[in-house]
Amino acid sequence: MSEEESNDDAGEQMPQQGGIKTMPFILANDFCDRFATIGFNANLITYLTAEMHLPLVEASNTLTNFHGASNLTPIVGGLIADSFAGRFWTIAAGSVAYQLGMVGLTVSALVPSLRPPPCRGEAVAVAGEACQRATPWQLLVLYLSLLCTSVGTGGTRPCVMAFGADQFELGKPPRRRPGEAGAPRWSFFNLYFFGVELAKLVAVTAVVYIQENVGWGWGLGVPTIAMLAAVTAFVAGYPLYVKMAPGGSPLTRLAQVAVAAFRKRNVAVPDDPGLLHDDKELDAGVSTTGRLLHTNQLTFFDRAAVVTDGDMEGGGGARPWRLSTVHRVEELKSIIRMLPIWAAGILLVTSASHNHSFAIQQARTMDRRVTASLEIPPASMLIFSNVAMLATLALYDRALVPRLRRLTGHPAGITHLQRTGVGLAISAVSNAVAAAVEGRRRRAAASHGLLDEPGATVPMSVLWMAPQYAIHGAADAFMDVGRMEFLYDQAPEGMRSTAAALYWLTMSAGSYMGTLLVTAVHERTRGEGEWLQDNLNRGRLDRYYWLVVTLQVINVVYFVICAKLYTYKKLETVDGVSTGERNDIVDDQENAGERDEKGSDVKDVELQPLLLSDVTLP
Repeated sequence: MSEEESNDDAGEQMPQQGGIKTMPFILANDFCDRFATIGFNANLITYLTAEMHLPLVEASNTLTNFHGASNLTPIVGGLIADSFAGRFWTIAAGSVAYQLGMVGLTVSALVPSLRPPPCRGEAVAVAGEACQRATPWQLLVLYLSLLCTSVGTGGTRPCVMAFGADQFELGKPPRRRPGEAGAPRWSFFNLYFFGVELAKLVAVTAVVYIQENVGWGWGLGVPTIAMLAAVTAFVAGYPLYVKMAPGGSPLTRLAQVAVAAFRKRNVAVPDDPGLLHDDKELDAGVSTTGRLLHTNQLTFFDRAAVVTDGDMEGGGGARPWRLSTVHRVEELKSIIRMLPIWAAGILLVTSASHNHSFAIQQARTMDRRVTASLEIPPASMLIFSNVAMLATLALYDRALVPRLRRLTGHPAGITHLQRTGVGLAISAVSNAVAAAVEGRRRRAAASHGLLDEPGATVPMSVLWMAPQYAIHGAADAFMDVGRMEFLYDQAPEGMRSTAAALYWLTMSAGSYMGTLLVTAVHERTRGEGEWLQDNLNRGRLDRYYWLVVTLQVINVVYFVICAKLYTYKKLETVDGVSTGERNDIVDDQENAGERDEKGSDVKDVELQPLLLSDVTLP
């Protein structure tokens, strides 16, 4: 089921397809996918507490564990796509698996025997003694359905963005230089995240309203139908897509370098990098836009490219577990260099995990009336994040980038790492605001004698929570796009689906760390001063938020240090046109005259966002 076989000629490797005409199919698929995902996930904490009658801390941990699993499976999906299946078939298979999971969830919401009976009276507000907890059988059906959706996301999430970017790799004209006239330009990743946030906006308004006011059968049925539309839209565009051939297992290549370097751990590395093993023909399938060139970092792995006795086979080919090319050694180095930057996103996800659990339960205790007849559903508070992110994305390219470009001289205004760092700092401000608002809400509950009435409405408008959600949305516009562009651009060419999966692995690790943090805080503060409890009026959720803010400040300092020390990958010239000319060059090497053995220019580059205006319409 693999896609087109690789040819020696890069121009013949892929059919002349793709371009802007494929975007409706790809973005429609992802729009419906995210609509379905967010339509369920946004209010999952309510489903677990109000329908399945789980205690708040258990429901919160179930939610973060589910998010962790959903963001862990993309690593497997990315490896499958890069190794043998290709991105198209991986996305298609993942979409079908997700569809099956959504059908299971809808059935569990519609069939009375698959959920516990409703609570009596006011007990519905809190999962207390008067509510019958879901049975193990009912939870098993729920968890198996969630597992199917997690498997499905493993196929779609690591591949959709990379697959969309693949559509613009052919026939791309040169970029306009700064200052040249032209219409405002959107980067592909900005457009992608704009579509994602638009889907979230619709989901947290329409779908959550249906779940709260019509019922969970329709509330889950609508996302299920949307997912079916997503699968249909994606498959319908099959004849138009560029389907890049997989380059073989990236993990195998990385493992071969590590094993070869360890075997030669006592071998001296030559001072001249030109003496290291190179094979352009062998690397052709994983370096169509240019080979990675030698760097002076992590030189232990250079031993894998040192030729010694027994490294070559009888026919002249290299034994892959004994000898690697410089390009493959640099693939491993690139991934290792990216990991410290990648790790900074873990705590960020941890700090935001409460937006889908504790913050929603906070909103449920507050005055949610907008008019006499209209109330904001608690999960719909996420709308403020979505609107803020949409607005920030729209303004970023069209207003902020031109001004920053004039100040910095950088074609994109600021680098990917600078954009990510700004998002990290703004996110810490969001949680500081959340802590202050929760402190005020708790004081309002105490002043009105509501500390022991968790089901009562605290006389404080839920709109007090809007700023923390809006600030978090603005942070995501900087951070999420910056991180994804960084991972896609700095990853080796043959590992881009795997690199995109690293983005989701951050989400997974952050979710599991959120579970660990909540559990640790809950256990450490258990007793009279318990911070996290079903009765938020007696809890000290504000202290938990301040703890998170402290961790975020430490994380920002760590990220700045890592960004300062990061070295961008070095690419060769391809057919006389350097990657710096194809993708705006950030930093040329000090010795511009330095060449490889065939006269290739050596460039330290940060690849710039793929811009839709750079694509010639058919």
